Amino acid sequence: MSNYTEKEIIEGCVRNERSFQELLYRRHFAIMMGIALRYTKDRDIAMQIVNNGFLKVFKRIDTFSYKGSFEGWVKRIIYHSVSDYFKGSAKQLRFLMLEDRDDTVSEEALGNLYYEDLMNMVELLPPATKEVFILYAIEGFNHREIGEKLGISDGTSKWHLSAARKQLKKSIEKNNKLKSNAS
Repeated sequence: MSNYTEKEIIEGCVRNERSFQELLYRRHFAIMMGIALRYTKDRDIAMQIVNNGFLKVFKRIDTFSYKGSFEGWVKRIIYHSVSDYFKGSAKQLRFLMLEDRDDTVSEEALGNLYYEDLMNMVELLPPATKEVFILYAIEGFNHREIGEKLGISDGTSKWHLSAARKQLKKSIEKNNKLKSNAS
């Protein structure tokens, strides 16, 4: 079964043949799981995201037009599945960005953002800061749990979260100014 070309596999999936769907899934699973694990360290959530993404791939595979790479097309669908999963957490994310002693970002600035824009801003955070922010703001871990998970102190976790909030606040304000100037 592994001697099939990518085009033959895609055509088999268009015909809804389970053996080709399984082959496609196995060929691309590791890379897609890696994408999901960039946003969540919880393997169960990542697996749910990947499986939902592959369901979308199989439902839409007949729309693949062979323009660009197939893997890139699948990655885009998986990324949207990540986004869809965390859209339910968007309110939690909004709350966390406005809470505590941080200066608040205006509701208007947040309203002008799409969830994907915010996640792109999170992607730009330094790796350790991004990891702490995702664990705290998206996955709901507390600082003690983050410290245990990452081998850092509670205080270091709090510092990274504060740094993430400051950088995200600047990015949101910059985004809002760009949109204001464009209108």
